[in-house]
Amino acid sequence: MSRSTSTGAFGRLASAGFVLPSAIFLLVILAGLAAFLVHISTTQSITSAQDIQGARAYHAARAGVDWGLYQVLDPTNASVVAPAAPTWPNMPACPAPAALTIEGFAVAVSCASNDYSEAGLNRRIRVYRLVSTAGQGVPGTATRVEREVAVTVSKCRAVDGAAPDYACP
Repeated sequence: MSRSTSTGAFGRLASAGFVLPSAIFLLVILAGLAAFLVHISTTQSITSAQDIQGARAYHAARAGVDWGLYQVLDPTNASVVAPAAPTWPNMPACPAPAALTIEGFAVAVSCASNDYSEAGLNRRIRVYRLVSTAGQGVPGTATRVEREVAVTVSKCRAVDGAAPDYACP
């Protein structure tokens, strides 16, 4: 009887020695899996935040272009003069480069223009190219977000057009 008791005790000791390394192995695997899931979750959260900031930067750049378009398309027709005026066709000039702040984004708006005349017609066309760049954050860092929007638009005035806007037909 004592022999079976010692065998039973020996068997239990052997089992107990096997369970401890298995438990440590499982704990290490589960800890590694938990660390991996935390890393993935953090990366996803950061990526989502950068995506939102990118969309905000794009809309800030579009707002800068809209501001520039309002300057050059002259919706109030303030730049129109009579065809007999020496400065005809008095088209709106490009606005000076502007530095705006829109919802925390630094927005730089620049403009360039070229003038054209249509052959055989009394029409003057000015083509404007507006570029708006919106950015936020320190350049060269992972948190920097920057978007650029460029627009080309033209304005036409006819010497023989009807007052008050002398629009091209």
